[in-house]
Amino acid sequence: MKKIEHIGIAVVNLKDASIIYEKLFGAPAYKEEEVLSEGVKTAFFRNGPNKIELLEATNLESPIAKFIAKKGEGIHHIAFEVEDILFEISRLKKEGFVILNELPKKGADNKLVSFLHPKETNGVLIELCQEIPQATLINNLEKDSNNE
Repeated sequence: MKKIEHIGIAVVNLKDASIIYEKLFGAPAYKEEEVLSEGVKTAFFRNGPNKIELLEATNLESPIAKFIAKKGEGIHHIAFEVEDILFEISRLKKEGFVILNELPKKGADNKLVSFLHPKETNGVLIELCQEIPQATLINNLEKDSNNE
C-alpha cells in the first residue's frame, strides 16, 4: 500500500455537509459525482496532500444509508492507494482478510475499488483503490460513443 488515499465520511445531506467542509478548508469541493452502482453522491475536498470524500445515500438500500441508520453520520472508511489492486486483493486474501468484492469495481474519482470486511480490520471498513489509467478511460469513452 502506497498511502492513505482519502477518508470517507457518511453524511445525511451532501449540500449541507459540503458547506461545512468548504468553510473548514477554505475551498469548494474539487469534484462531485454520483456512483449509481453504490447508490451514493460524493464530494471530494483537498487539504494539502489529504483528501476527504463526503458520501450521501441516494436510496435507502445503499451501503451509506444502512451505515447512517446503524451508526449515524461519521467516518465510513479509510481508503488506501495501491499500485496493483488485483495483487493486493490476492495478497490480503492469503493473509486471511475477508474481501467484500474480489473483483474491483469502478468507484468515484477515477478509481478501481475493493473493500475489506470491517470485522477483520478492528471495525474499520478499508477501501483499496487504484487510479484507472487514462488510456483505459479514453478506450472506454470511445467504446461508449461507438455504441450510441
